[in-house]
Amino acid sequence: MKFVLIFGPQAVGKMTVGHELEKRTDLKLFHNHMTIELVTPFFEYGTKEGNRLVSLFRQEIFEAVAKSDLYGLIFTFVWAFDLQADWDYVDHVCRIFESKGGTVYFVELEADLNERIERNRSPHRLEHKPSKRNAEWSEANLKKSMKKYRLNSLDGEIKKENYLKINNTKLSAEEVAQMIKDRFQL
Repeated sequence: MKFVLIFGPQAVGKMTVGHELEKRTDLKLFHNHMTIELVTPFFEYGTKEGNRLVSLFRQEIFEAVAKSDLYGLIFTFVWAFDLQADWDYVDHVCRIFESKGGTVYFVELEADLNERIERNRSPHRLEHKPSKRNAEWSEANLKKSMKKYRLNSLDGEIKKENYLKINNTKLSAEEVAQMIKDRFQL
């Protein structure tokens, strides 16, 4: 079992890279908005009940996949490095896969703000993330979270063996996916 965690700030290209990596491997993509979009029609994003349900669905999917005979899973996540709860969550999810003999791969994406703002309005993103279709709100939220949290790691902060950090400002999702596939021999 292979578990590829792709993380970085909003609109950096996590889901798009995940789709391309899924095309090039036998990995299945589980992007973070799959659960958010499922719950949002019932409970607004960020509410206590909405967060509980998103967490519950993700937990069940992780556990089921970790026990399965699937080749592996790609999961996308916005990791706030200045929140211990996010570090704990990442550790928890990784342990689910590692406890079943799986290998975890960490892929961090970073891109310039102007590029992220442009990607925030891309048709691919809006197709898969209906809650981002209010582009003004989404862009404001992107900027607000960037000021509130540190969404990329510091040099040397992640000490995992299977770790790759890519500045994908000027790279296509296809190029990034191929880099990931090649680096980790997926």
